[in-house]
Amino acid sequence: MELTSLILQPNLTHLFPTFTCCVKLKPSFQHLQNNKELSLKISRRVGVLAAITSLILGVNGNFGTQSANAFEFKFVAPDMTVEDALSGVRGHAQDLLHVRDLLELESWRAAQKTLRQSSAILKKDIYTIIQSKPGIERAQLRKLYSTFFDNVTRLDYAARDKDGPQVWQCYENIVVAVNDILSRIE
Repeated sequence: MELTSLILQPNLTHLFPTFTCCVKLKPSFQHLQNNKELSLKISRRVGVLAAITSLILGVNGNFGTQSANAFEFKFVAPDMTVEDALSGVRGHAQDLLHVRDLLELESWRAAQKTLRQSSAILKKDIYTIIQSKPGIERAQLRKLYSTFFDNVTRLDYAARDKDGPQVWQCYENIVVAVNDILSRIE
């Protein structure tokens, strides 16, 4: 019934008011004001869209907070189990260590590309495994994880700069860190 009364009314100005706001301008812009109020008029289209949007979002009265609380924002790959991560971590670590061949050839761009691809996958695997460990073991594993990926980043930068000695130092640190992490998680 309320809708029919709204539809039958020819003048709906009470539903779409004109909003006026007064703005105090800086002295340098006072000449633009000419002692009149600056007004902001909202069109009917914007008013209708705002009304419809508020109705759609406010249907439950909580603006969808239940669905937002249902998500778990972790750094774990979707649908990756600990078993999947454990089975893949050794292979991904070997892929990362195969960067040595590219480094020996001084193929810096290819080494960077391979390093980035394999380290991204390995990072997810190791993080998934660390999250499954008891709290006592996590601190040491996170420290190794941090050291390992700091060296991966340093190797990436050294390869970009074509700094041979730094590349090999970072690579050796990566080998030591990989072996240490693999011995502790398996």
